[in-house]
Amino acid sequence: MQRIFDDMLHKNVECYVDDLIVKSKKREDHFHDLRKVFECLRRYQLKMNPSKCAFRVTSGKFLRFIVRQRGIEIEQAKIDALLRMPEPQNIHELKSLQGKLANLWRFISNLADHGQPFSRLMKKDVPFQWKKPVTKHLKA
Repeated sequence: MQRIFDDMLHKNVECYVDDLIVKSKKREDHFHDLRKVFECLRRYQLKMNPSKCAFRVTSGKFLRFIVRQRGIEIEQAKIDALLRMPEPQNIHELKSLQGKLANLWRFISNLADHGQPFSRLMKKDVPFQWKKPVTKHLKA
């Protein structure tokens, strides 16, 4: 898909594996942009599942994020779930938390700085002790 839409990627088209979004800055340009995408699909003999298509939407979910005209956002439910998570009790739970935070890296400023206390807890010779300063970094 990346090669097929190379000239349109990150301008009018975003794609990930077989998921595709056609976006336009102006409403009047959208039909033209759609036509280019459909011509490209036809050229490579690719078909779309009509039941999975949505047209003329101003926002929607794409790759577990909400895409709106002003940009990409996280669902509030995901933020709330992270905040409700219990404090990690061991390295395995800490790695799980780090993975969840890593998926949200683009939305968390200075994520690496906030993760410093986590890194210290991951060292082999350091006993796992979750302390209030670590919680402070997580809530920031």
